[in-house]
Amino acid sequence: MKDQAAAQQPEEESLSELLQIRRDKLTRLCDAGHDPFQVTTCPHDHYAQEIRDHFEELENQDVCIAGRVISWRDMGKASFMDVHDKTGRMQVYMKIDQIGEDVYAEMKDCWDLGDIISVKGFVFRTRRGEISVHAKEVALLSKSLLPLPEKFHGLKDTDLRYRQRYLDMIVNPEVKETFVRRSRIISEIRHYLDGQDFLEVETPVLHSIAGGAAARPFVTHHNTLDIDMYLRIALELHLKRLIVGGFDKVYEIGRVFRNEGMDTRHNPEFTLLELYQAYTDYNGMMNLTEDMIRTVARKVLGSAVVRYGDLEIDLEKPFERISMVDAVKRYAGVDFSAVETLEQARALADAHHVEYERRHGKGDILNLFFEAFVEEKLIQPTFVMNHPVEISPLAKRKKDDPAYTERFELFIVGREHANAFSELNDPIDQRERFEKQAALKAAGDEEACDVDEDFLTALEYGMPPTGGLGIGIDRLVMLLTDSAAIRDVLLFPTMKPLGN
Repeated sequence: MKDQAAAQQPEEESLSELLQIRRDKLTRLCDAGHDPFQVTTCPHDHYAQEIRDHFEELENQDVCIAGRVISWRDMGKASFMDVHDKTGRMQVYMKIDQIGEDVYAEMKDCWDLGDIISVKGFVFRTRRGEISVHAKEVALLSKSLLPLPEKFHGLKDTDLRYRQRYLDMIVNPEVKETFVRRSRIISEIRHYLDGQDFLEVETPVLHSIAGGAAARPFVTHHNTLDIDMYLRIALELHLKRLIVGGFDKVYEIGRVFRNEGMDTRHNPEFTLLELYQAYTDYNGMMNLTEDMIRTVARKVLGSAVVRYGDLEIDLEKPFERISMVDAVKRYAGVDFSAVETLEQARALADAHHVEYERRHGKGDILNLFFEAFVEEKLIQPTFVMNHPVEISPLAKRKKDDPAYTERFELFIVGREHANAFSELNDPIDQRERFEKQAALKAAGDEEACDVDEDFLTALEYGMPPTGGLGIGIDRLVMLLTDSAAIRDVLLFPTMKPLGN
């Protein structure tokens, strides 16, 4: 430990010296009346990619660009700089006799890598064939008081990348492209649903009752009302109130919050799409889900055949549809259609080393088999249908088998990407299921929900047959950007605060 501390001390002293040097440069600029932080505007009129795309039209024409200096090659009375804007890199050529001796001297004395500058000049191609801007005027717009990582692609510490996403995007430009694509995915989802006559709405984030999903909520306190409230864990119950109120097609894309574990697929806050359509069922939701994901992939990626790691995922082919019972039979060799009692289900779980709790019913144990033996094998898009009623408190029962519900989950690359129901609209059945959930909560199940009396009142006024769908936007973005972890597609993922 002493050796490590001794090694760190010179590094800290060196960094401290660099910081002081940059502050000294800022002081000299201010003393000369050139405080960059007093600059308020920059009339830049072109971006790097635009110049490259339209070089023949812009050659020898004056342009103004602005961006961050990310490399600098000093050749005495001339310099080459690479300036990055939102579209990429542009090389800038500066000569002392073009921009003026005083400006050039101040540039060499007081500018650094990481500074943000503007350049006015004409477009040309160097003798090596690189499209560049020949500077006539340059100006410092903002001073970087912290040095960038030593090498341009030197930021490899994933923890630091997530904590300082701004730095991550500066030194790893491909990261920015992931978030550009994320925005396009969400935009195309909205475009698709708007084209299907869905209405986008907004519902409360603060709830008096945590409901709509099986999840542990975050609790906060409203001072004026002097009541505890919950950050929403789902969008469902308020959206279905709107179906009762007469909207036939509604959707919301919003943040939800679940006070649960964190891993490569879970973040405490995430973005959820939920939509509800009157006069259809989970079959209609399957058709919509498949078409929407395929359409969004085509629009954003240019193809519905996507690469994810070493896998090729074909979103063009019809998605497979299989019941949960048949999936467990296929992959675990256990036929739950022949299981009649809870004791038989427990015996099968014991024989296959599937752990369960005493509170679990037969349907819960079926789901545990599915999680243990099936999920990770569902690589290509697969709708898993007809979940047991024990794990589906908001889904309508199947007419021919009331132990199961009209529900599906979409699995791709072994992960759930969507969850949908033929929505339960029977207020009597819904009350019974809410009361079972409340009993589980009273027995210590922190993910069980309470009885939502106002929602039951809404159902008693009558809700038409309705199909509902939820899609985790972050996981869909992971799939369509070939990202291994959810933090790679969240601009600012939840992180444990550092000690100091």
